[in-house]
Amino acid sequence: MADSLEQVLSKIRPHTSSSLQHQKAPATLLKAIEATFHEQNTERSSTAYFAALLTTLDGSIQTAPATGPALGDGDVLPAELYLLALVIPFVPPPVIRTNLNTLLSLTAPLFPTLVHHAPPLRSQLTIYASVFDALEKPQLETPGLRQAFGSILHLCLDPRPKVRKKAAELVRDLLASPPPPMIRHPYADRVAEWTISSLTELTAGGLPKLKGKKAETDGSDTAIHLLAFLRPILSSLPLSTLPTVTAALLGLPRMGNPYLSQSAYSILAELVSISPDDPTANVHSQLPAILKAVLSSPPSKTDSTLSPAWTNVLANVMLAYHVSDPETCSSKLGDAWKAIWSFLDSSDASVRKSASGSLGLLTKCFTPSLVEAATREAGISEPKAPLARIVSQSGKALDSLPFARAIPELLALISSLISGLRYSSGPTSTSTAAETLMLPVINKVAELRVQKTFEYKEAADTVLYTAMHILGPHVLLRELPLNLEPADRKAGKEPRAYLLPMLSQPHPSPLGHFVSYFVPLTERMFDLQQTAEAEGRQSEAKVWSVLVDQIWSGLHGYCYGTIDLQRALTAEFSQLLSQLLYSQPELRPAVLKALRVIVESNVAIASGEESQLKKLPEAARDAFISRAAAAVNVTFLRTQVESWLSVLFNVFSSAGRDGQGAVADVITVWVSIADAKEVAKAYQKLISLLKQNLAKPGPSQAQGGKDNSITAMTLDLLVLMLPHLSTSDGSALFDICLTSEITESSDNAVQKRGYKILGKLIEHDKASPDPQQVLQKMDSLLSGLAPAAKKDRFVLLSLLVTRIPSTSLHLLPRVIPEAVLGTKEPSEKARTAAFDLVVSMGKKMSEGGVVRRDLLEGMDEDGPGQATASIEEYMTMIAGGLAGASPHMISATITALSRLVFEFNDLISSQMHTEIFTTLLVFVTSNNREIVKSALGYIKLAIHTMPVDLLRPHLQRLVTALLSWSHDHKNHFKSKVRHIFERILRRFAWEDVYTCAEEDDARKVLINIKKRKDRAKRKKARDAEGDEDGGDAKNAAAQRPTGDAFEDVLYGSESELDDSDEEEPNVPSGRAAKHKGEAGGARLRMNGDEPMDLLSGAATGITNDAGKKRKKPGQDAARFKTDLETGKMVIGIEGEEEDVNMVEDVEGVAYRESMTSADGFTRGPNGRVKFNKDTKKRRREADEDVEMGDAHTEPPKKEKRRSQAKFGQEFKAKKAGGDVKKGGVDPYAYLPLSQAAKKKGRKERIGIAGKH
Repeated sequence: MADSLEQVLSKIRPHTSSSLQHQKAPATLLKAIEATFHEQNTERSSTAYFAALLTTLDGSIQTAPATGPALGDGDVLPAELYLLALVIPFVPPPVIRTNLNTLLSLTAPLFPTLVHHAPPLRSQLTIYASVFDALEKPQLETPGLRQAFGSILHLCLDPRPKVRKKAAELVRDLLASPPPPMIRHPYADRVAEWTISSLTELTAGGLPKLKGKKAETDGSDTAIHLLAFLRPILSSLPLSTLPTVTAALLGLPRMGNPYLSQSAYSILAELVSISPDDPTANVHSQLPAILKAVLSSPPSKTDSTLSPAWTNVLANVMLAYHVSDPETCSSKLGDAWKAIWSFLDSSDASVRKSASGSLGLLTKCFTPSLVEAATREAGISEPKAPLARIVSQSGKALDSLPFARAIPELLALISSLISGLRYSSGPTSTSTAAETLMLPVINKVAELRVQKTFEYKEAADTVLYTAMHILGPHVLLRELPLNLEPADRKAGKEPRAYLLPMLSQPHPSPLGHFVSYFVPLTERMFDLQQTAEAEGRQSEAKVWSVLVDQIWSGLHGYCYGTIDLQRALTAEFSQLLSQLLYSQPELRPAVLKALRVIVESNVAIASGEESQLKKLPEAARDAFISRAAAAVNVTFLRTQVESWLSVLFNVFSSAGRDGQGAVADVITVWVSIADAKEVAKAYQKLISLLKQNLAKPGPSQAQGGKDNSITAMTLDLLVLMLPHLSTSDGSALFDICLTSEITESSDNAVQKRGYKILGKLIEHDKASPDPQQVLQKMDSLLSGLAPAAKKDRFVLLSLLVTRIPSTSLHLLPRVIPEAVLGTKEPSEKARTAAFDLVVSMGKKMSEGGVVRRDLLEGMDEDGPGQATASIEEYMTMIAGGLAGASPHMISATITALSRLVFEFNDLISSQMHTEIFTTLLVFVTSNNREIVKSALGYIKLAIHTMPVDLLRPHLQRLVTALLSWSHDHKNHFKSKVRHIFERILRRFAWEDVYTCAEEDDARKVLINIKKRKDRAKRKKARDAEGDEDGGDAKNAAAQRPTGDAFEDVLYGSESELDDSDEEEPNVPSGRAAKHKGEAGGARLRMNGDEPMDLLSGAATGITNDAGKKRKKPGQDAARFKTDLETGKMVIGIEGEEEDVNMVEDVEGVAYRESMTSADGFTRGPNGRVKFNKDTKKRRREADEDVEMGDAHTEPPKKEKRRSQAKFGQEFKAKKAGGDVKKGGVDPYAYLPLSQAAKKKGRKERIGIAGKH
């Protein structure tokens, strides 16, 4: 029987004694069915449960009275349907298909009776969900089944939420998974007909308004339920029915219900976006009518609910219209733009944002004819072309007072206009329409950007960022110079350093522009930096250094498919880049990225493959050059490979560990385009360098010799070139790396890289060695193995194991001890690799083969000659480590067996499961904590994975063994045992576990765990009530899995119980206070006595700061003193003045403290010293003395100390009427015993009765 079904039924069985009848009835029925199975010796399979429930259901229906079966909470029929709904998902589909007629004859007639009873009706819907999923196409036409489906369709509009949701999910899942080989479900036509008829009925009759308010509400709810049902199934309906659905949806906004209109518009927006794959789907032929209907019913600007949906559907209809008929759509662009533009000055922020986004969608509807007509009128103050008027309108709105509050939305719209005008009538070298039409608007945005009172600098930067991407720096910097040099500053020009970070994005400017414009500029800036450093102006030198870094960081933006690569990448420029790589570590990352981008972008564009283009940034996927031009660039780059590899190899050797990663990425990219001859030549150079350094007598590891570091660096370079080597070179490299000079080197880095190369050569099929010879060689090299190389050695062994022939599986036992011990490595990576090795050997054995025992070392010659390979034979080999001489080996063996049980749970027989469990259960009672820790991990795993029937016979021994560690706090054994008992109680009844505990102390432990579990349920219920305050996110973060299923099961607690016995009180959320006052409108800024120009420049006179005072420059600095000589601020230490005043009265204070404080003392009459007692009174008086003011001031009145609330105070009655309940909690005990024993710091101690 499936373990998942057993888990489901195990949650039902404990409810036989429940006081709730709807819980008790299914549990009692299940117990009776299982008793029948026991009497008839029937296996508890899903099929057996299914047959028994059908028989029981038939008997209940036959004996039901003429008025219908009883459907109360404790009646039999609802319990039968509930259990059948639980069991049927696990029944094999052939069994359901065979008993379809019987199932239909019993359940289909129940639909009219169940309509008024929601719980059994939901069970009925769950049953039919599994039935539909199991049927094939011929059986879907069964008459009774089609009638049942009609009843389910009507339930999709049921007023009860749970029933309606269940029916809608059933229809959605049914249409989404048609029986193979059909693409669309046979019931899709019927669903479409029912949906259309329901929509037509709603739109034709309207919402009922003549029978009172309740009738109107019912009609509105029905329409809302219908639209909620329609949205998820829209893509599954036949395309031929979509025009009729569209026509019906257009009638809903006329009913005057805002929510209905919003839902209808949003569904229409999704509907028109469906591509017409079927020629019978003529939705796009109805787009003119849809567009006319939408334009004729604009909502009010103040309607924040309907306006966003209306603008969105209008934009989507125009976009779909543009796809089907671009020229006709362009004639309607002006009307659509004007209709949406009117919402841009709305007082509601959501309406403005939606209008801006919808206008941005309209920018995708520009056609070449529209663009060309607008470019012919460029520069005219009053253009007539629609697109030219749109551009002019957008620019004028920046200075218009009605649009002052919509400045962010206007700037977003301008960005969309720039992107939409990325059109050029000629080759790529000619100017775009954005350059012709949008430059005046871009200039205006740049002017706003530098004004100090302008608040939307981020939105303005977005506009300039888009302009940089579309136009390129060679156009934008011609209109907006940087003005960064001293001569520009002297002339009073405004600097635009904010443009430099925008250079890094892909743009169409040629690489030659960087060479001719920025390279001379950086040289002049570098000279200014050197001059400033020489004259001691460090701040100025730092400014020039940052500017140089920003410029070179933008170099890679020029390298995405540049059109002038051969002319720009000259020998002089390449030499400059090489010098920067060698001498300027700060600029090295920028140059390396440019060298990588220049190869990757051209290779991706030349290939034209979608997978290659996806590796590029989204902005670079629209190629600036053609595939042919990119292929020419790649051919040119291949001629530069040899020289650049030499430079990059030298830079790699001097970059250091932190900088070698970026250099390695560039080397990998350039090697990928190199010819085979170039790769072989570079490989020979590296091999000769490696042999030369290996031949030298290497210094010891303690000395950290330079030769060894060169050897490691050479091996790193070989790893980079390895995927591109030939098979002969790969085999030769394998032989070199398998020598003792590398695998037993005193340098850990050399060993690690040697094993890595060996593994990668096998992984990439560059070498095909004999596994037996390699394993023998590796055994001889084990003595000199460094811990750092173990991970790569395990990876190599895993690769070798997969290549061992099925007739040579006797080689595995020589690897097993090393792999098992590797599971206890301190390094997580090495430990993971060892687990992978253990699993890979298990997979190899499970594939079958022969294990020749006569070839194993230490085996008796008289024993069996060979054994059949299987996972159980392999686990027997692993279990031999349980007889190891060291606890470490035994613990590692238990851990390895745990992993094998987890991985091959389905392949292991019940007998083997039992043998492993009984064997490892013995180690729970071991005296060695390392062994016990591993054994507890296995027990936790076994309870999680093994069937209950296999665990039940050993429950007594298991509980007894675990309880022996229930009071041990070392190694967290107490919490581990508690977590294991949590898992046990999930799979076994409480009475079964409790009876296994023999001693009273042990039973107290179980009772405590049960109380904790009940307390956790109450806390979970409280958290569920306040999940809106972020409780779910907190719980999810606390129980986040590690990503490894085995680690989660073995080491993860997954505990529902907190380590603390204290129930956390509900903390009130401050969300309302946090968001209070966030919403604010646009305001006029008060700029002193300066009058505001309301006719122009309104964007700089508006603020969204809700009446807050603006900080003036230097306002914070005015609070500090200033040194008169240097002009620097003097920031004193807080409390400095108080310390000076305290010195004056130090004598009196010292005398008073010696007499009264807890640390003081007095002398008796005979001169003996008597130390003051450390009492609460003295400590309290000392705390009060610290807070007292100056000695000369009048002492304040002594405040009455507020006593802290005692535990259980909330249960105390206010009028002495006895204890009361608080939050539904009985005041039986104010403080749990374990809480009383727990220390909370040293501030206060709590007695067992909860008193201080």
